[in-house]
Amino acid sequence: MKYAFPDNFWWGSASSALQTEGAREGETTWDYWFAREPNRFHNGVGPQHTSTFYQNWKTDIQLLKQLNHNSFRTSISWARLIPDGIGEVNPEAVDFYNQVIDELNEQGITPFITLFHFDMPMAMQEIGGWENRDVVDAYARYAQICFELFGDRVLHWFTFNEPIVPVEGGYLYDFHYPNVVDFRRAATVAYHTVLAHAKAVQAYRAGHYAGEIGIVLNLTPSYPRSQNPADVKAAHVADLMFNRSFLDPVLRGEYPADLVALLKSYDQLPACKPEDGFLIAEGKIDLLGVNYYQPRRVKCRDSAVNPQAPFMPEWFFDNYEMPGRKMNPYRGWEIYAPGIYDILVNLRDNYGNPRCFISENGMGVENEQRFIENGQINDHYRIEFISEHLTWLHKGISEGCNCLGYHMWTFIDNWSWCNAYKNRYGFIQLDLETQQRTIKKSGEWFAATALNNSFEKE
Repeated sequence: MKYAFPDNFWWGSASSALQTEGAREGETTWDYWFAREPNRFHNGVGPQHTSTFYQNWKTDIQLLKQLNHNSFRTSISWARLIPDGIGEVNPEAVDFYNQVIDELNEQGITPFITLFHFDMPMAMQEIGGWENRDVVDAYARYAQICFELFGDRVLHWFTFNEPIVPVEGGYLYDFHYPNVVDFRRAATVAYHTVLAHAKAVQAYRAGHYAGEIGIVLNLTPSYPRSQNPADVKAAHVADLMFNRSFLDPVLRGEYPADLVALLKSYDQLPACKPEDGFLIAEGKIDLLGVNYYQPRRVKCRDSAVNPQAPFMPEWFFDNYEMPGRKMNPYRGWEIYAPGIYDILVNLRDNYGNPRCFISENGMGVENEQRFIENGQINDHYRIEFISEHLTWLHKGISEGCNCLGYHMWTFIDNWSWCNAYKNRYGFIQLDLETQQRTIKKSGEWFAATALNNSFEKE
């Protein structure tokens, strides 16, 4: 069967500044944390040693062209552009980003630019990071500078990538710096991130730029174990906390009333100012990026919460391992392609069918060199993964969902936070010793799919 996609469909991939560029002048939280706790990073590989895009951007963009990308998302590093977060703009960073943006446009690859992809400048973290409203203002200024510098040639902007992740990682589950476990502080970080987003949207609209502005959210559909009311309620709370805490403000301009009521009843609400509501309403987006990797399966708790334990999302649900689920054993994530369809249908039916695209989807696999045949990685499992997800995406589009494109994570094997290079995600294999790039089988498959705007599947 042939699956054809709409005209002008966005085919491409995504990456980020911190994960590809290499060392920078301005220190980020990642540089600071790695210098102090290198043991927290796989094989002791830190963010200075990424896939050398800063040196190889020109040839890498040629590879994007070879993969028939018509679009590509990366981010600007706040710490590279404004090393202390608030002061002088670094002219070398301006030159670098100008060259990248110009070359992408020159090659017919539309740049999609994210302003913040987990890389808080350390100088900003030292004054409290997203817990501090001064950092919200500093971010708004940084966004405004980016729009002024690059807004004539970048027509698709995203304020944040996966803003729930720094909340979870930095303030709940200890997998990002500053390694705090405190729900109320997490809620403040999430809330101030939404305010920062809204201020950037406000600044963009005030500048009357020709393009559009959005946000990229990692949406994990919450599936209850059963239709028992207790399981359904557990899934609803998980959805409120991990999806709707950002989805509702950016698409509806307000928070879900039941999330506010829940947090209020446990005294976990962040401090609000009277004018915040107006600002959040101003932050409604033009375009939503959807990152989808895995579903969230939940059940009601089997045991009562210890009231002495710190307040956590898991007070309201337990994770559920569905029998027979298909797993990616390297990442420990369930592979569930229909989830991509369920997300699109939810957006269509409950959020007014916003303009959206799949901004990330992908699978990380360890030790891919064992699949080398004739000098090339035969990652047939990745082709199967993408085609399954595209099949469900196609179904959503055929049923009226307003999805405009599909970006894979990622184009070259890149450095991935604490996992460093443990799992590889790229269409292109990176040899860490030589920095040589070699297209994998999946890259060839994707290039053909993008060229034909379609693929065949039995």
